[in-house]
Amino acid sequence: MTTRGRWRRGHGRAAARGGAVLAGVLVAGMIPGAQASAGNREIDVELAYACAFPSGERTIEARISAVAPEKGRAGEAVQISEVTTELTLPADAVADLMTAAESTDSTPGAEPPVGDVVADGVESVAAETRLTVDVTQEDHSAEAVWIGTTEGLVAVPATGDLTLPASGAVPSVTASAAGGLTFTAERLAVKLTPVGADGALARPLPLDLTCTPVADQDQLLASVAIGAGAEETTPWPSEPGQEEGEDGDGTDPAAPRVGAREAVPAAEAPECVGDRENWAHLVAYITGYANVTKLKGAAKFPVACAKILQGPQRIVPPEETADGLAHLIQDSTAVVDHFGRPQLPPATATFLTFGFMPTTATMEMTQQPVEKDADGNPIYNVHSDLTLNGLDTFGSTVITMDFSLRLFDVKVNGVGLDVGPNCRTSKPFRLTLLGKVFMKDFIFTGYTLTGGGPLTSSVTVPPFSGCGVGEDLDDLFTASISGESGYVKQIQGPPCAAQVYDESVCTEDRQPLKIPVAER
Repeated sequence: MTTRGRWRRGHGRAAARGGAVLAGVLVAGMIPGAQASAGNREIDVELAYACAFPSGERTIEARISAVAPEKGRAGEAVQISEVTTELTLPADAVADLMTAAESTDSTPGAEPPVGDVVADGVESVAAETRLTVDVTQEDHSAEAVWIGTTEGLVAVPATGDLTLPASGAVPSVTASAAGGLTFTAERLAVKLTPVGADGALARPLPLDLTCTPVADQDQLLASVAIGAGAEETTPWPSEPGQEEGEDGDGTDPAAPRVGAREAVPAAEAPECVGDRENWAHLVAYITGYANVTKLKGAAKFPVACAKILQGPQRIVPPEETADGLAHLIQDSTAVVDHFGRPQLPPATATFLTFGFMPTTATMEMTQQPVEKDADGNPIYNVHSDLTLNGLDTFGSTVITMDFSLRLFDVKVNGVGLDVGPNCRTSKPFRLTLLGKVFMKDFIFTGYTLTGGGPLTSSVTVPPFSGCGVGEDLDDLFTASISGESGYVKQIQGPPCAAQVYDESVCTEDRQPLKIPVAER
């Protein structure tokens, strides 16, 4: 994201323009999406963008929705939340996306062949959006980037428009002085990744679109009234030789300060130490979000430690594969670890039982033991498959884990509810995470076991049993939590090899250096 402030002399831009792994989330994920409350206002803006498709310029619609505070104070972060950028691609743009890159005629402006896009081998699309937002206070301005992703794959209709809702956390903004703070939508970048019926990356490979706002439309997203605060800064530096309003490096110290999307203090990351006697052992941090469909909510689960034992690699020659291409295969084993136990860090969450009763509970997620073969060796639960096809190299990793979930320290409307020591899912449930990777311009994008990245899944929680002391509370938790698969998105950070020290990804004591940021 861009955080560099810009100072404008004279009259600045007008305020308004004319025109996962894992299921600790499964309870945490039951927090319903917050509605705009007192002191907040809902953002709902529809904008038109001109985008450069392979065949030429196409116009798409972007509907930006969010919740913004009405007021703030100087020196305190202003956080816009629940941000979604919903794109609508018209039918001609959908046909262009699915077929233009397959055509041998790549002449700019050439009309793409139009037909049944599903029959052409593409059944779904994933999207990532990067919306540049101009944050302005009087004549002082900075840029923030709002990043969103679709929740997994979106089915492509055989005919008609394609709607792609992309959501994610966005950076906070801190004003240095009192005065109106405005957020204005600017350029938009979109990455579209088409996927075939078999889940493999389809042709064309991911398409990067550069989009600009259509002229003569009001691009204002939100205005926040900033009151005086204790941390107001002097708006103008006074070092000799500097022009008024400039600080020597071209940035403006009085511009709004754009923060990170989310900050994860190192102190919040649990211990994550690998087997230093084994060269194939990796350790990595993971975090993410999960949805619970029944309660229409999503929440973040805490940073956790994953231990990965890499298995041997093997190449399957083209004559032995269904697609006639060489494949690089690697099978590995992954377990979660919390101070020596196969668990996620305990997490406390508040949710609404039956949609109206506030309930707080602490959850304990325990991974079931990895199965072993006849010789006592762990059976691999990670399968990586990289298709080797020159510049079209792509692949996937599938991670399978079984978990049980226990609830304790439950409070309903602030009053303790004794659920006993064995309030848990009646049986383990399986979480199957999928990560995809592709190579473009000799750079791999997506997920690899040894590089990290995003993994997605859906999971269905079984009924609960053993809940209650003196009264049976199983049905209460089963009705409010169990059933209906929920979407999970996990981000794995770059792993640290336990035996070989690499200062770019490892701390001095051989723990993962990089803590990932949860993304929706």
